[in-house]
Amino acid sequence: MASIQLAIAVGIVHAMWRAAPRDLGGALLALGTYVVLVAGATVVFRDDLTSDRNSLLVGAAWLALLAGVTVAGLLLRVTDRDFPEVFAAPELAPAADHGFYGPGSVTWKVWSYPTSLTIGFQRAVVIEELDPHLVAAVTKTHGIYDRPRTRYDRTLRYFAMVAFGDTRSTTKAADVLVRIHAKGIGIDPVTDTRYDANDPDSQLWILVTAWHSILAAYERYGPGRLSAADEAQYWAECARAAELQTCDPDQVPRSRDEVRAYFEAMRPQLIGSEYARDAMRHLLQAEVMLPPMSRLLWPLTFVVTRLLRRGTLATMPVWMREVVDLPVNRYADAAVRPLLCVMFWAVSLNTAVQLLLLRILSPMTLPIAGPVLRRIEPLEARTMTPREAQAAYGFEPPAAAHADFRATQVRRVFTEGAAPQEDGILESQPILGNID
Repeated sequence: MASIQLAIAVGIVHAMWRAAPRDLGGALLALGTYVVLVAGATVVFRDDLTSDRNSLLVGAAWLALLAGVTVAGLLLRVTDRDFPEVFAAPELAPAADHGFYGPGSVTWKVWSYPTSLTIGFQRAVVIEELDPHLVAAVTKTHGIYDRPRTRYDRTLRYFAMVAFGDTRSTTKAADVLVRIHAKGIGIDPVTDTRYDANDPDSQLWILVTAWHSILAAYERYGPGRLSAADEAQYWAECARAAELQTCDPDQVPRSRDEVRAYFEAMRPQLIGSEYARDAMRHLLQAEVMLPPMSRLLWPLTFVVTRLLRRGTLATMPVWMREVVDLPVNRYADAAVRPLLCVMFWAVSLNTAVQLLLLRILSPMTLPIAGPVLRRIEPLEARTMTPREAQAAYGFEPPAAAHADFRATQVRRVFTEGAAPQEDGILESQPILGNID
């Protein structure tokens, strides 16, 4: 993303400015690294890489880009150590508690790595559009097209609340989300069947694609594959998250093999419709998630969003890409992996850079994930399960919550032919952020 390049640029230029009076050679090296980084990326990723571009120029530029990111990462670490004021951290308040997982969890280990809220999140929202009922609801609201950045920011904030947020706030957010989803009902134009965003099967699809995508990005572009014990714990923690949705926690896969079997079972139900193709192609344009960028940063924006798109595509099975006519190129998939591994590693070296990027990408997520990234101790060092939190704070389990309101929405839409009420959206703004 452009923000990663921007963060690297800020760090290098600032370090250059501070170091120049004492170490001109180091300053020039920093500047040269950044120039190589941008120039190499512009050459290699001006378009999707294809097998007939195995020229010496492309290979040299790719290697220069890889080396540039590596050196940039080391420079970021030095800058963070010697000039901490360069990346002044925002003021972050401690959370009320550790939420549903806490510092010893595999969820915190995986979700706090830079791959998770970037490629992992993008992969999740792209793949889930293959569900015809889900994409019907998305198309009807048109939110991903009319206000993509706001939709991204609010959704990412909720993702982060589940993983990192305190128990009371997250339980309230999950309860409000049931009311939001009560609006997502209608007739799917592809299958001519009713859809309901609160349907347990739809909610299970969203949950599994999200947690699987976060893990897939972490293992492909991050520290690598989890141990068997950590993987089992990760999926057990995913089942805990299901208590915040209308799906049955017992239906959540608990291993890699069960996840694979789940996707195979879902495959006949997934449809590469025109609506799915449009939504997936739109969401793969990472620039729709970014704030307005200066024209001076256009080359960086172009390079990094293309890189992110290619990295996300590379994590998707071939059959998923083929069903919606997305590019399939194993050469590009292989080429992008080491580059992104080093790039995310470079960002992971500097917590302040991660906070800066998060502030650019999703300002509403920063107060949730920021204290975890900064290792700020909560006011109370405890964790709870969602069921315990729902009982403690007076909320019904999502599957049973707001039954009267949901019935009212069904009557309005299917009996009266009226539009559903907007109550849930309006109530969510203090919790998930404004929709404007």
